[in-house]
Amino acid sequence: MDKYQEAFSKFAPVGTDLEITKKVKKLIENEAKNNQNTEVLKLIHGCIDLTSLTSTDTKESIWNLVNTVNDYEGSADIPNVAAICTYPLFADTVKQALTAQDVKIAVVSASFPSSQTFTEVKIAETSLAVMDGAEEIDVVLNLGYFLEGNYQELTGELQEIKASCKDAKLKVILETGALKTEENIRKASILSIYSGADFIKTSTGKEFPGATPEAFYIMCQVIKNYFTLTGNKIGIKASGGIRKAEDAVIYYTIVKEVLGEEWLTKDLFRIGASALVTDLQSRIEQSI
Repeated sequence: MDKYQEAFSKFAPVGTDLEITKKVKKLIENEAKNNQNTEVLKLIHGCIDLTSLTSTDTKESIWNLVNTVNDYEGSADIPNVAAICTYPLFADTVKQALTAQDVKIAVVSASFPSSQTFTEVKIAETSLAVMDGAEEIDVVLNLGYFLEGNYQELTGELQEIKASCKDAKLKVILETGALKTEENIRKASILSIYSGADFIKTSTGKEFPGATPEAFYIMCQVIKNYFTLTGNKIGIKASGGIRKAEDAVIYYTIVKEVLGEEWLTKDLFRIGASALVTDLQSRIEQSI
């Protein structure tokens, strides 16, 4: 048994696709409605990575995005977003514009969203982003390496990127819509965590289907199992197609029921979104 199979064997199977679908459906039906309240929506707002990742982004548009966060600072008792996430080219722009307190500067790096370039390029891009002020780095697991079973190259690359992050946190994007099966999602989660991921994240929201409750549930189960084995807490991020408060509450509910309330902080739970912020603010303001 090689070291990768040994690592996989330490984690309990999460069940078949059908079993997971049934469990998640039951969990949502039984618990999500209890979390449809203003306090939960406020907490979720404080766990958002406010994101702009388009080919038409400019310094001006990113500066304006940051200003919406600056302007929201201290609004009622609603926590500000957790981070602003952009392409690495704009890390310095965010750093210059940001005045809101305790909002992190996050970037997507390492040939996002495909991850199909040289490892050396990924390391250099990550290092440059950190030099420009990035405090969190979101990278995509190399799907090509994973699907061909080249775990040595995959984990080695992630470990090198992690080293180039220095003090910045590393979020590894699994692209669960491309992985498709529960076993692939389970294995990718395990490999990412053992390679130094501070967070594991569902999706890029670009080429493949975004977050699903089922994939997110599997990732939470792996994180729970890892915590049992090591005592170390890994963060979880849902991203890709989460636009409405009701959708966000589903992911909140899964974290609460699988990992527990201690994971319901911005240090361990994130949602990557843009439109969701507007919807949450509207719902919250209507209720207070």
